[in-house]
Amino acid sequence: MVGFAAVIEQSSNPIDLDAYFKRIGYSGDRRVSAETLKKVHAAHATHVPFENLDVLLGRPIKLDLESIQSKIVGAHRGGYCFEQNALLAAVLEQMGFAVTRLSGRVRYYTTRVLPRMHMVLKVDADGQSWLADVGFGGLGLIEAIPMVEHAEWQQGVWRLRLKCEQDWWVLQSFYGGEWGDQYAFSLEPHHPVDYELGNFYCSSHPDSRFVQILIAQLAGVKKRKILKNRELTEVETTGQRIQKIAGDEQLLEILREHFGLNFPAGTTFQFKENP
Repeated sequence: MVGFAAVIEQSSNPIDLDAYFKRIGYSGDRRVSAETLKKVHAAHATHVPFENLDVLLGRPIKLDLESIQSKIVGAHRGGYCFEQNALLAAVLEQMGFAVTRLSGRVRYYTTRVLPRMHMVLKVDADGQSWLADVGFGGLGLIEAIPMVEHAEWQQGVWRLRLKCEQDWWVLQSFYGGEWGDQYAFSLEPHHPVDYELGNFYCSSHPDSRFVQILIAQLAGVKKRKILKNRELTEVETTGQRIQKIAGDEQLLEILREHFGLNFPAGTTFQFKENP
């Protein structure tokens, strides 16, 4: 019944589009088109960080739209895939786009078969299906890309492409002189309630990386910032620069200056220092 209530609530609470667009710094066209989709997607991806900080503060991750809007738009926070892509899906639908919610398996830096724990979106615009995903982090999308196999897409200094493996689509990014899988997804439609179990695992299970590790990431057209525990990495195509973080107050300063995330002085996050 919890999941059913969440579905009802999502359908009865429209998005405050003006507040959302202010949050992501977008003031462009709102008509349904591929160009609008790409620009809204890029604005969201470069303004809203991927982060799991509420998990490390012992706060529940709620997937109803009222809670997501309050957190990401109202409190100027970020979130992970279930939150961010749920928000983007609702925004796009309210604008008039046709959106299909999907699910995938993360492959980032692993060859193991992982469970379906990643939410992505298929969006239709200008007679074409597009992959939209503002909730991955890593070397993921900045703009939505057409769902065309093997075509390469340049986004700032980053290169991405899609390939097919039987019934799966695989997003790949080019870095360090080679193509690497980011995640794989199928085209089976999902509903908001379908993400409840994955969200519960990610935010509660002791083996979940989101329970163990502090993560904040923000995409940029030339640089990506990745915070993991007490180490900030700034990634460019030519290499990366790593900064060690001394203590809790410097950690709060890094979150504020690099990710726009403000927490009161004295805030401490419960993560494993050496997971």
